[in-house]
This record gives sequence, structure tokens and C-alpha cells, in this order.
Amino acid sequence: MGYRLSKIYTRTGDNGTTGLADGRRVDKDSARIEAIGSVDELNSLIGVLIAQQVPEQISAILTGIQHRLFDLGGELSIPTMQLMRSEYIDQLEQVLDQFNNKLPPLKEFILPGGNLAAAHCHHARAVCRRAERRLTSLSRQENEEVGANALKYLNRLSDLLFVMGRVLARQHGGNEIFWCKGG
Repeated sequence: MGYRLSKIYTRTGDNGTTGLADGRRVDKDSARIEAIGSVDELNSLIGVLIAQQVPEQISAILTGIQHRLFDLGGELSIPTMQLMRSEYIDQLEQVLDQFNNKLPPLKEFILPGGNLAAAHCHHARAVCRRAERRLTSLSRQENEEVGANALKYLNRLSDLLFVMGRVLARQHGGNEIFWCKGG
């Protein structure tokens, strides 16, 4: 395979536009670029989470998710391409069920935190929700397409990140922090 980026700066974006993988130029603040940027930010936050030395099983799952988020970015860069497959959603649901079945049922809201890894996981969940909102906004624009699997994937991923945050908060004998109304 050849080099993807032989030159980092091209100057083609100096006028406030950027290129999509299909060759079109769009404004850097367009809804599509906002969606791509949110997915990229989410992927970066997952990298920060992995760097917190999370358990190997969680690290492997999150690394796989990073690959899927690159697929999603590619799909958003080439609007006619569908890279997000339904089996990716099925995989998230299986992992989600596996982790959630080991947790006690929630009776109260929990605060994002517990320890550094759990806090980063909740931060990634919040950015995932934003990415989902950006994709939803994009999908509602005339002449813009977003694959249904892309929206479903982000929805399940935010649920998984919530559950992983709960799991990570319990690491090394830790606990979740429950919300106290007026507290």
C-alpha cells in the first residue's frame, strides 16, 4: 500500500473548505464536517481511555471500536458508501449484555466519575451522544444521506460506554457515585 499522507499541509483548506473523499469540497463548518469531527473526537477520547491501562478485555473491545469509528468516518467522507454493517451493532449489543449482566440494577442516577478511567469513559459517552446528534442533524438535511446503521451504532456505543463506565468505576474495589438530589 502506498503512503496515505506524503505531505501534511496542502494549503487547500486555507479558504475555509475541506475535501471529502469523493472529491467534493465543503465548508469546514458544514453539518457533514461537524459530524466527522465529532466522530474523530470520540475516537480520540477512546484512545485516551485505553491509555488509562484499562483491563485487557476492555482495551481490546475499545480498540475494535476505534476501527469501526474510522469506518464511520470513511462512510461520512464518501456519502454514497455504506461501511457500517449491522453485525457491528450486534457485536456491541453482545458486549453490552455481557457487561451489564454482571452489574447490579441501577436504582439511582450516577455521576460521571468514580476513578480516572471511568471518568474518561463517561466523557467519551457524552461525546458519543454529541456525535449521534450531529449525524441526526445531518440526516435531516435535504440531499444529505446518513446510513441507518451509523446512527444505530452510535446509539448502542453510547449505551456500552455508560455500562463500561460503571464497570470501570468498580475496578480495584471502587464504587459508583450516586446522585443526591439537592446534594
